[in-house]
Amino acid sequence: MTILVNVEQTEGKVRSASLELISFAASTGKDVAGIVVGSSAKAAAEEAGRYGLQKAFVFEDANLDQYNSESHFACFSEIIAELKPKIVLSTGSAASRDLIPKLAAKFDSGFVSDAVEINLSGEDLTLKKPMYSGKCFAQASFKDSAIQFVCMRPNQLKVSEPKDANVDITEKSAPSVDLKTIVKEVVQGASKRLDLTEANIIVSGGRGLKEAKNFELLESLADVLGASVGASRAVVDAGWVPHSMQVGQTGKTVAPSLYIACGISGAIQHLAGMSTSKVIVAINTDPEAPIFQKATYGIVGDALEIVPMLTEEFKKVL
Repeated sequence: MTILVNVEQTEGKVRSASLELISFAASTGKDVAGIVVGSSAKAAAEEAGRYGLQKAFVFEDANLDQYNSESHFACFSEIIAELKPKIVLSTGSAASRDLIPKLAAKFDSGFVSDAVEINLSGEDLTLKKPMYSGKCFAQASFKDSAIQFVCMRPNQLKVSEPKDANVDITEKSAPSVDLKTIVKEVVQGASKRLDLTEANIIVSGGRGLKEAKNFELLESLADVLGASVGASRAVVDAGWVPHSMQVGQTGKTVAPSLYIACGISGAIQHLAGMSTSKVIVAINTDPEAPIFQKATYGIVGDALEIVPMLTEEFKKVL
């Protein structure tokens, strides 16, 4: 039995969410293969080998650096047809949420998205996933599925310790595809921080910060913690910060080890995007704010006063 992992990488560095999946797959004792595409794909495959990847199919092609539904679909379809894996694992990235269900449809198989727990018994997966904006969780499994396709939320699984290991690399050429769409240009955002979906620590702000300028307080705290900065929909809609920072049902779904919510009331749409964070710290002037129901630790007070104090205290210990 083979488990195939979509190994996502940038400039030869494998995304931590993909390392989680490789580590899980290796822990099952099954054969672990991966698909790596884009420039520096071979370097990424070698890195992945240190975490348990045994065989890598590498499409080292600069034309695959930016996700394209048609070209990536062709590459993955070719390998899946050739390898015939029992399980295909991928992260919950935007690209994967587009690609993986299409592959499941092509191979007439089942698909589970947004999983937060995964267990393997024999050759059958059982998964846990949130539903109805995180109000409840469902247990999902596959029935009569040729291949089990899964997208996992990041920061849900442990990454194993890296070891010296060699991965069997097979270099492939991307299939010729008559593309109907192409990426003309990619504009890099101003922020140099880790993407919210990859971040281990997130500091988020809401209307309780009162004005856009006060996000500088969160930036200072994030600098000390090595964190990324997020926001609620309300402040994104107000134009205080870009949509790329939005956490929630219509923004990004995150699951960091630590989530600090500053001046965020905790509407269900926001909770849907961060409720699976391991530790949640809420700062709000309203003791009845819904965010406190999900919080591990709560501070009733003005975030504009408390955040600077937290920053100074963290500076003393970090």
